[in-house]
Amino acid sequence: MKTRVFAAAALALSCSVPAWAADRAAVLTTYADIAEAKYQDSLITARALQVAVDALIADPSAQTLAAAKQAWLAARDPYQQTEVYRFGNAIVDDWEGKVNAWPLDEGLIDYVDASYPGASDENGYAALNVIATPVFDLSGTTVDASQITPELLSGTLHEADGVEANVATGYHAIEFLLWGQDLNGTGPGAGNRPWTDYAPGADCTGGNCDRRGAYLQAATDLLISDLEWMAAQWAPGGDARTSVTADETAGLVAMLTGMGSLSYGEQAGERMRLGLLLNDPEEEHDCFSDNTHNSHYFDGLGIRNVYLGSYTRVDGTVISGASLSDLVADADAALDAEVKDRLNITMDALGAIRSAAKGGFAYDQMLARGNAEGEALIMAGVDGLVEQARSFQRLFPVLGLDDIAFEGSESLDNPGAVFH
Repeated sequence: MKTRVFAAAALALSCSVPAWAADRAAVLTTYADIAEAKYQDSLITARALQVAVDALIADPSAQTLAAAKQAWLAARDPYQQTEVYRFGNAIVDDWEGKVNAWPLDEGLIDYVDASYPGASDENGYAALNVIATPVFDLSGTTVDASQITPELLSGTLHEADGVEANVATGYHAIEFLLWGQDLNGTGPGAGNRPWTDYAPGADCTGGNCDRRGAYLQAATDLLISDLEWMAAQWAPGGDARTSVTADETAGLVAMLTGMGSLSYGEQAGERMRLGLLLNDPEEEHDCFSDNTHNSHYFDGLGIRNVYLGSYTRVDGTVISGASLSDLVADADAALDAEVKDRLNITMDALGAIRSAAKGGFAYDQMLARGNAEGEALIMAGVDGLVEQARSFQRLFPVLGLDDIAFEGSESLDNPGAVFH
């Protein structure tokens, strides 16, 4: 008799809790586990970059510069897959500008071509060239930059004078120091910085080779410390993990917000459609290295990782578990199938851009005015991202969540305003 009473009580308890409550918790755990793995991989590959940078500075040559470039390219792949954690997670979005801010006014950092526009009313420090300027005035204060340190870059130069284009830290500052400016416009070719920009003594080109090396090492060291901090936030007990798992409703909203805002306003709009409207290679994400095709691809892959609850680490290990797809399939199998189909269409389109670039048709060439093939490739990616974002919007009511608007972009919502 007591057994029957216990069973009845257990049944009553199970009926009082949503059937998917435990599944939601598991989905958020998977989401946090994948974030931790992605930031750990970003840190691992950044440390490999640090080794290559140290080797370049110790023994400058065409070979050590090429190795540092390759290490930078490898470091981008896992990092781009983390961007889906922006927008919905304030701890990530508030931090992200330290490591991935773009576009940048590269004249702040180093020498630039004579065609570079230089200082303006919007940015008086666009041509500062701190590598050649050991002492300068910043907003009425004399800055001693005789020693180029991580603290100088992050505490003084980054967003100097409150200007977002004064990017002094992160992947793109390092990219510029390795490749130099891409002066080819929408023609073939990436940046072509000579290895002798790091050579000692009379072999030095560009001037101030020792300070250029110091800047590159400081920026790389800073990237390591920033990634160490973020990886710790997603580890057990970290603030990011605790925040996203503490409230299941808020956690699911964060997941959908990151997926939708990256798909729509950020990637489809600001990173792809805007550059195509303006036919401007300065709007491509990895503009110095011509690596934009990979950045777009791995951003898209990061979105799909989150929906499917699976991520393949740089060592081949797979991190997987309960997924958003599982939740949606339980509530509306047809919608889950639609979302998966949209994700596949997008990845096919981004994969086509990537394949074309690897075949010699670089992303900045695709942006050229009148290039119908390039426009078709980019717009297929834009359309795929927009359509998958629309499908993500339909997930809110199915999951019993209040609907929210994803981040927008004038290039999608009001294209005419782009030209004013």
